[in-house]
Amino acid sequence: MRKFIIALAVMVGLVGIAQAEEMRTPGGHKGLHMPKNYRAVPFAKAQILQEGPDRLYCVKCGMTLPMFYRTNHAAKVDGKTEQFCSMYCLVEEMNSGKKVSDVRVVDNSTLKFIPAAKAFYVVGSSKPATMAKKVSKYAFGTEAAAQAFAEKFGGRVMAYDAALALAQKDYESDTAAKKMRQAKAAKKGAMIYKKRCQPIAKTFKNVAEAKAYITANNVCGDLKGKPLQAVGLYLLRR
Repeated sequence: MRKFIIALAVMVGLVGIAQAEEMRTPGGHKGLHMPKNYRAVPFAKAQILQEGPDRLYCVKCGMTLPMFYRTNHAAKVDGKTEQFCSMYCLVEEMNSGKKVSDVRVVDNSTLKFIPAAKAFYVVGSSKPATMAKKVSKYAFGTEAAAQAFAEKFGGRVMAYDAALALAQKDYESDTAAKKMRQAKAAKKGAMIYKKRCQPIAKTFKNVAEAKAYITANNVCGDLKGKPLQAVGLYLLRR
């Protein structure tokens, strides 16, 4: 029995090592384990279309893109590719007055980007929303795949234009909820910063830039996930 228990423990350890290897990530995220979050995929499976030191983060809210990959969108913004964690952040960029074109979205069947205009969205399923207060939006490359998802998890199948119109309609209330969440997170970020970070005099234009700086310069130790997001929010707001 003792030999069996030891052998089983070794097997479990090997599986754990293999899983850890699969989850290793680029850009200072080596060894990061993805949480049990439907929207998340291993970093190696996420297409990152934008460039630069902060490429792993949403350009609007700073969220780590692979952590919310199944709701990712991308677009040309004033001629430069930007990637967003959600349709909400895409709408925020559209509302900024910049020229937004060539909108793409992650196909939840293949995990590849496809033209949003050709996608079938399941809106309002039981799967979690990203940035939006309540209404989730997941895209698929075929209507059959979208219908199958809706039958399993609820929600309505609609075209991109209809899903976008709904996101635009809910934008004001979603923004109010977002501001409350971010204000609370920034307060936590201030406490984490004082406890774990070296002094940072640099100012940042957005949360993505702050997070990329923290990670690249190792000024807060092995900070990742929600604590990293919280500190990024604090640095942007201080």
